[in-house]
Order: sequence, then C-alpha cells, then structure tokens
Amino acid sequence: MKTLKEAKIGQTVRVIKLQGEGAVKRRIMDMGITKGVEVYVRKVAPLGDPVEVTVRGYELSLRKADAEMIEVE
Repeated sequence: MKTLKEAKIGQTVRVIKLQGEGAVKRRIMDMGITKGVEVYVRKVAPLGDPVEVTVRGYELSLRKADAEMIEVE
C-alpha cells in the first residue's frame, strides 16, 4: 500500500485507510482526513518533514510520521 508520505508534489490522492490507534488516529480524523476524502499534496519540505496538503479546502501541515499512517490510492 502507498502512504501519503510517498505521494508526489502536485498529486491528488484519495484516502483508503488510517493506521494507528487511539489519540493519534483521532487527531488525524479531527483534522478532516477521513476515509474517502481527496488530499492534494502542495509542498514537501527538503528533508521530507513536514508535508503540506490541501484537505476539504484548507491547508494543513502533517509530520512525516503522521503521513506514513495514511494509506492512499
């Protein structure tokens, strides 16, 4: 499975599944990243952390560790 961390700049992907447990998964869902939502990858920092994405019409920065928990297609 491909994760959000592996998505290229300028690519739009759809969330298939969220990994993780408890508070971490809840925090990702509270940011608007849920199953089926489209995510546009805007920028990636030079060392890969953080990843800037657009979700549901707003910009969001995700840590690399959080982006690895989001499976996309």
